[in-house]
Amino acid sequence: MSNLDQIAKLSGFSKATVSRVLNHSPHVSQATRERILAIMEELDYVPNGNAISLSRGETMQIGMVTEGLNEVMLPFLNSFVETASRHGYQTIVYTSGGDPAKELQAFEDMRGKRVDALAITTCVNDQALLGSYCKYGPIVSWQRMKLPEIQSVAMNQYDGYRLGLEHVIARGYTRIANAYGRPASMNTSGRMQAFQDIMRERALPVNPDWSQTGIYSIRGGEELVRRLLRHPDGPPDALLCANDMVAAGVLSEARRLHVKVPEELAIVGFDNTELAHTLGITSIDNPIAAQARNAFHLILARLKGEEAKQEPLAFQLVQRETT
Repeated sequence: MSNLDQIAKLSGFSKATVSRVLNHSPHVSQATRERILAIMEELDYVPNGNAISLSRGETMQIGMVTEGLNEVMLPFLNSFVETASRHGYQTIVYTSGGDPAKELQAFEDMRGKRVDALAITTCVNDQALLGSYCKYGPIVSWQRMKLPEIQSVAMNQYDGYRLGLEHVIARGYTRIANAYGRPASMNTSGRMQAFQDIMRERALPVNPDWSQTGIYSIRGGEELVRRLLRHPDGPPDALLCANDMVAAGVLSEARRLHVKVPEELAIVGFDNTELAHTLGITSIDNPIAAQARNAFHLILARLKGEEAKQEPLAFQLVQRETT
C-alpha cells in the first residue's frame, strides 16, 4: 500500500483529497485539511518534493548564476533570497569561477525543469547562447545585457558615475583619474562615456594614462595609486573607483604614502557599501537590494503571467571625508 493509500484509508478521504492537501489547494475545508495533516504527522510522512513539483508543473526553485561571491554581489544575493523565500521559492546559487561549461549547467538545469527560472549577476558565456534558453523559462539579469530576450534590472551607471564626476569638479578637482572595472562590461562603457562627456563639457584636460580598466579589488586600488603617484606628468587630484573595495585600497595606500585625503587626492567609491560607511569614503549609492527585489518580481510575473511590480530607483551621491 502506498503512503497516499494509507493516509486516505486512515483519514477516510479519497487520494484526490489527500493530494489537494499536499498541494495546498484552497478547495479543501479546514476540518478536512486538519484531519489529513494529523494523520500525516502520526505516520511521520514527508511529501516527495519531486513528485509535488511534477504535479504542479514547477519546482518552486530559482537558480542564481554568478562567477563567484564577493562583497558587491552579496547584498543582491541576500535580498533576492529573502524576497524569493517570502513568496515560497528557494534559490540555488550556481558559481562558475569563470568556467563557461560550469555556468552553462544552470541553463541546462532550467531546460531539464530542475529550476523554474534564472537570475544572472554575471555571466561569461556568449549572450546569444544564453538567450537561446529563454524558451525554457524566464531569465532576468543584474548584468546589463544587449539581448532583448533577457530582461535586465541593471541601472545605467552613466548616471551614477556622472554624479561622482560632477561632485569632484564642483569641489575644485580637475586632474581626474578613473579606476574602471571589467573592460568589456556595459557598465564600464557607460562610466567611460560619462567621463568623456563631462570633461568635454567642462573643457578639462584628459590624461589617458590616469584611467585604467580591470581594477576590482583592494589590492588593485593600492597598486593603482602607487603607479599614479609616480606618473611623470604629475599625479591626479581625484580618483573615481569601480567600487568601494578599490576605493578602500586607494585610501589605505594613500595614507601609507602620506598623501593627504582629500586635500591632495579626492576619492570616490561606488555602491555605498558598509565598507564605505566604515572608512568614511564618499560613494555613489547603488540601490542593489532594490534591484534584486525588482529582479525577483520580474521572474514571478513571468511565471504567473502577471504584470511585474517594479520599484522606481535612482543613484545618489553620499558625501563623506574623502572629498
